[in-house]
Amino acid sequence: MIDSKNDVAWEKLFEKLLILDKIEKKDYFLISSKEINEFREARLMTKFDHKSQLPKIFTNHKLSILPISRGDYIIGRFKVFHDFSKDENTATIQKVPFPHFLESLNTEEITSEATAINCAFIAGIIQNFTDESDLYSTVSGRMSSSSFDFNIDVDIDGQEKILQLKVNKSQIEIDGGYESTNCLILIEAKNYISNDFIIRQLFYPYKLWIHKINKKVRSIFLSLIYANF
Repeated sequence: MIDSKNDVAWEKLFEKLLILDKIEKKDYFLISSKEINEFREARLMTKFDHKSQLPKIFTNHKLSILPISRGDYIIGRFKVFHDFSKDENTATIQKVPFPHFLESLNTEEITSEATAINCAFIAGIIQNFTDESDLYSTVSGRMSSSSFDFNIDVDIDGQEKILQLKVNKSQIEIDGGYESTNCLILIEAKNYISNDFIIRQLFYPYKLWIHKINKKVRSIFLSLIYANF
C-alpha cells in the first residue's frame, strides 16, 4: 500500500525532531503547528476522528495527538478513542414521520452533519432520545475552548499511567447545541456508522460549557443513518 501524504510528512517530522526518543524519555512530545507546517499543513496533519485515520507511525507506536492550544499539540501514548461495541452499533429500527411539506430539506440527500442534525431535530429524534421536549437551538460552530487541566491515561510499556494535561483555548467545533429548561445538549454528529470516535470532540466542548452555564451539560454522539420505507 502506498503511503499517504500524511504518512510521509509525519515520518520526516519524527526523524527530524527525534520524537520517538523524546517520548521514551518524557512520556510525551510537544509540537507546534509551525513545525508541522514545514512538511505539510497542520490542519491536514492533525485531524483524526477515528483510529483508522492515524498515520502509520502513530499506529505502529500506539501514539495519538491532541491539540492543547490554537497552535500547539501534544503527542503520546494517550487513550483518546472510544471503541463502540457491537451492542452500541445495533439497535431496533424505529420509524419516525418527517414533514412532507418541507422543500428546503431533502431527506434523500443528507450529505452533511448539519443537515443530519436538522433532520433528526425536525423528526423529533433528539427530543425523544433526550426526553427533553422544549429544546431550542442555541450554540454551534467553531469557537475557543476554555483553559482547563485534565487527567489522561497513558500506556507506558504496557502499564497505565496518569498524565495531567493543560489545554489553553484550543479551537473546538460544536455540530449542534440545544438548550431546554433543564440542560444544554451538545452534539457531535456523523452521517455514517463508525467503529470508534475521538473523545476530544465531546470532551473539550463539555469542559467549556460546564463553566459557562449553571444547567447540566449533556454530550451526545449522533450517528444518523436514514432509509425510506
